[in-house]
Parts: sequence; structure tokens; C-alpha cells
Amino acid sequence: MLIYKIFHADEWAALQAAGETDGAPIDVSDGFVHFSTAEQAAETAAKHFASVEGLMLLACEGEAMGDALKWEVSRGGDLFPHLYRRLRMTDVLWSKPLPLLDGMHQFPEGME
Repeated sequence: MLIYKIFHADEWAALQAAGETDGAPIDVSDGFVHFSTAEQAAETAAKHFASVEGLMLLACEGEAMGDALKWEVSRGGDLFPHLYRRLRMTDVLWSKPLPLLDGMHQFPEGME
């Protein structure tokens, strides 16, 4: 199952340069890297990244992360994927820009 991480452009650049990251400041603070499912990603963008330009959407294969990926109750009682190790470039299957159109982030078609 694909899971998704939203990064600011500078966070994405840092991951690319270093090959791994503890994540965004909220990830470091919480002690895990926050991810969303395809169904959760738009709400995550609206809640935490409203009107923010220059975002990148990263897709990762959740099963490949093994026991480091935990599904935990979060917003609205839904289970969210949380990664309890550094996110590695080798985890990223693809990345795409997350442009704004009329104040809403435009997600790629065909997200699982």
C-alpha cells in the first residue's frame, strides 16, 4: 500500500542531499515521521499546509518499511501511518509537486 508524505521544497531537498531525514519539525517533535493514506492526504494538506506553495508529495511503499511503520489512531479516530525511524531516499518511490489551484492543493490522479 502506498503512503504519502508532504514536504516543503527545502525539506525534500535536504532529504535528497543527505539520503535520509528525521522529517519535518513536527516529525522531530513527535518522534516519528507522519504519513497519510491516499484518502487522508487532501485533508492533511488542507489542515496543515493551507495555502502553502512549493510543496512536494512523496509516495512510499508502506509494507517495505517493516515493523518501523505503525498504524496509530489520530485525527478523527482514523489510523494513520507513522514511521519510527529515519525516512530514507530508498523509501521514496516517486515525488511530485503539489501545486495550488484556487487555494486547493492539486493531487496527482491515480493515487491509490
